[in-house]
Amino acid sequence: MLELYQNSLDAKEISCRWYEKYKSKNYGVLITFIGIVRDENGIDGLSFDIYEPILNSWFDSWQKKAKDKNAQILMAHSIGDVLNHHCSYICGVLSPKRRVALKMIDEFVEDFKANAPIWKYDLIKGKRVYAKDRSMSLKHSGLLK
Repeated sequence: MLELYQNSLDAKEISCRWYEKYKSKNYGVLITFIGIVRDENGIDGLSFDIYEPILNSWFDSWQKKAKDKNAQILMAHSIGDVLNHHCSYICGVLSPKRRVALKMIDEFVEDFKANAPIWKYDLIKGKRVYAKDRSMSLKHSGLLK
């Protein structure tokens, strides 16, 4: 399940909804990772652009990996502006086994940072400034070098 939202995420609502939806599906584990925008380097927050067709393809490939391990991946991400101390990213792994979920959440978050087509901007005094020093280029794209 991939969910995209305008601006900040309601981490409590999303996490509770996922728990309520899947608690009776016989998974033994739901591990979540919640990303919160930090107040650093004088920014007021972050802003995000997403290329949805590539994100959907990337996410579908992770769902296939998870299915092979009897697991499932959940993800929610912000589009647009997210102020400091607010949530921009939540992911979760459902699995019957904790070791599968622990390993998969780590691999998923690291791959997300390296390969998901999401571009990050710093919000500074009302302007979006591309965060080049904290961005990674997408393989085979010729973009963001």
